[in-house]
Amino acid sequence: MDDAQPLTPARRTVIRAGAAAAAALAVCPYAAGQATAATAAAPPGTPGRAAPAAADSADLPLRSDRTTQGDILAGSRKDHACLLLLHFRDAARARTWLGRLVPELSTTEEMARFNAAFSAARLKAGGADPAGLSAQWTGLSLTHAGLRLLAGREPFPALPAGSTAEAFAQGPAERAEELGDTGDSAPGSWLFGAEEPEHAVHAVLSLSADDPAKLAAAVARHTKALGPARGEVVFRQDAGKLTGALKGHEHFGFSDGISQPGVRGYHAPDPADGSTVQGKPGTRLVPPGEFLVGQEKVGRRPAGLPAWATGGSFQVVRRLAQDVPGWWAQARERLADLKKSGAAPPEATATWVAARLVGRWPGGTPIAGCPLAEQPAPLGTDPDATLKYAADPEGWHTPLFAHIRKGNPRDGLVIAPGRPPLAAADLDGRRIIRRGIPYGPAYDFDRPARDQQAPRGLVFVGYQADLVQQFEFLTRRWINDVDFPPARNPRVGADPVLGPQSPVTFETESATGSRATTLGFGRFVRTEGALYAFTPSLPTLRALAEGKLDRSVEVHRGTVLRAGDVLDAGSVRLTLKADGDLVLLDQAGSLLWSAGTEGTGNEAFFSADGELTVRSAAGANLWSSGTAGHPGARLLVRPAGDVVVLDGDRALWHAGGGHVG
Repeated sequence: MDDAQPLTPARRTVIRAGAAAAAALAVCPYAAGQATAATAAAPPGTPGRAAPAAADSADLPLRSDRTTQGDILAGSRKDHACLLLLHFRDAARARTWLGRLVPELSTTEEMARFNAAFSAARLKAGGADPAGLSAQWTGLSLTHAGLRLLAGREPFPALPAGSTAEAFAQGPAERAEELGDTGDSAPGSWLFGAEEPEHAVHAVLSLSADDPAKLAAAVARHTKALGPARGEVVFRQDAGKLTGALKGHEHFGFSDGISQPGVRGYHAPDPADGSTVQGKPGTRLVPPGEFLVGQEKVGRRPAGLPAWATGGSFQVVRRLAQDVPGWWAQARERLADLKKSGAAPPEATATWVAARLVGRWPGGTPIAGCPLAEQPAPLGTDPDATLKYAADPEGWHTPLFAHIRKGNPRDGLVIAPGRPPLAAADLDGRRIIRRGIPYGPAYDFDRPARDQQAPRGLVFVGYQADLVQQFEFLTRRWINDVDFPPARNPRVGADPVLGPQSPVTFETESATGSRATTLGFGRFVRTEGALYAFTPSLPTLRALAEGKLDRSVEVHRGTVLRAGDVLDAGSVRLTLKADGDLVLLDQAGSLLWSAGTEGTGNEAFFSADGELTVRSAAGANLWSSGTAGHPGARLLVRPAGDVVVLDGDRALWHAGGGHVG
């Protein structure tokens, strides 16, 4: 391949450098040889590369969940999609519209069952899509303005500073500067997400299908239904997977959606270790509460969110425009710089450079194990099976600035030079689930650029239970931060794929240690719109259709409260004080109730059978609500001014509100 254009993803590139190249190929986890077009064009994580589907069982309860929307955990995985961003002018009519829509929404159980059948059929067919198997999915998310409209009130009882509730209420336009959306990515030029209140987006209706005709019919039907509801489409975003050799790839030509987190209770664990996904040894299993509110979180931390959020997930929607010829021209320019400095072999191409910017070759192979060759994983295997960074602290094999390493450092995050890397488990709380899909036509390097001015890019959709600690942390502290990984001299630089314009440090091994070459990178991905929405459970949507919204802060079963944790319901706050006492305080900080459990190291725990206890550092029970034996019980901190353990509508224990239990 020459440097005139990027590698076609279905092909294989080998940079030969004598014995060194042979050695590198020897350690590549995949057999040498030409990959088939079907294998190279279908990215891992799509049905063609799926691991054998695990049967539904009591060990995987989330696979059979009919109350949560399916795109969060299962993923729609369709070739064609359309997002309708909606505004309503009448709350009562919008509620009627919502009530009629809820039965059409696709659940986790539906999507999981279909995806398993589709994956099995595609694997059997050697990577070809099964002709007789198709589906059309429907999903709904609501913005802060949409929740407020439907509920007729503020959806959060309080907006603590620095919380996800605050971030959600403000939205990405108000937080654009700290997210790096400045310059030509600033909200002033956005196509959606920065509207005036009278045109604010209230809902995101997501429609997807295998058959474009079925999708078109669904879009037309739902658009027509907006009339009686006094609703309108603020913005319509059509999208679809690229075709031909680029199927499963984004516009720069790289396989997309490969590295998704595994979810406990949804993905089957590998029986050999229990910490990774069966059939995908490179994929860690993450507690489901990092993506679905109400499930167990890393460290059993409290979600601190209202009861209406249980069973749902915060959704980030971003339209990211891609300048394809500009990005590849930059790769060629940096190739010349690297060759001049001696940091790249003479045989290296623009694709060799681009692979280091991404951390993978176009077909999905990580450069960590195959530095000189594109060698896609065989159909049905995990391309990340051996992907680790712990033995590469300097970034000699996978640069520290590489896109996939910036966004997921795995086991290779060194927080200070000379220190051992953090354990991969320490980063579980930073993962997000990505559901991106391209929009616009693929760029054809054989045609004049002046004839290809059509918009193109990626519709990024991400799910997480905490906007601040997941999406925003990744964006601010990792992807955009030129000093991440921290404390290196010279600094690493920002992510050259998604980050702002920044110099990056390309490190290579030398006789005296590490040699640094500084490279300048411009910005070729531009934000053209952004929204924060919430994808509620079906029970919450049914309640909203009746104008109801339970704003009580819920403490989910299995949650641990530690010193300093505060659950803020506006009028009252439940907190474990630094001295170990569990207390209920009013807005002014006056004591309404105390467990009387002063003692260093104490923690409070709400058990699976409905008991709230305060335990000493040694594990001894110091206080109990006396409500054990009620596995369906709920612990709520209510804006009315109390905290209560409920079994259905019956109060098992109650404190505050003029009563102490």
